[in-house]
Amino acid sequence: MNALEQARFNMVEQQIRPWRVLDHAVLAAHFHIRREEFVPPAMVNLAFSDVEIPLIINGKDSGQCMLCPRVDARMVQAPEIRRGEHVLEIGTGSGWMAALLADRALRVVSLEIDPHLVKFAKDNLARQGLSQ
Repeated sequence: MNALEQARFNMVEQQIRPWRVLDHAVLAAHFHIRREEFVPPAMVNLAFSDVEIPLIINGKDSGQCMLCPRVDARMVQAPEIRRGEHVLEIGTGSGWMAALLADRALRVVSLEIDPHLVKFAKDNLARQGLSQ
């Protein structure tokens, strides 16, 4: 297991699972959706840390942040989204939560007011093969 995979494993097993996130699909999504690709490049070393990550894109502070992985996981688990359902997300941020939700739902519509974050999220989601 390489260092990134070990860090991802530790994030799931030491942060997410102990926070009572036990839904196997939610845990699996955290393994196969690459969180480090949704983090601003200057913050990639914090991708798997139990901290909020400020969304500073091209030197511009959006005033938003990525939540801690355990909080994201609980937010995805709590509504018990099933295949075939549609989800509306307000505040796309980096696109990370939209990617997690898309792993569960039939369709996710995500709205973002900050044009810098819109571009950042679109680029991140496109790299994951998730389209508009």
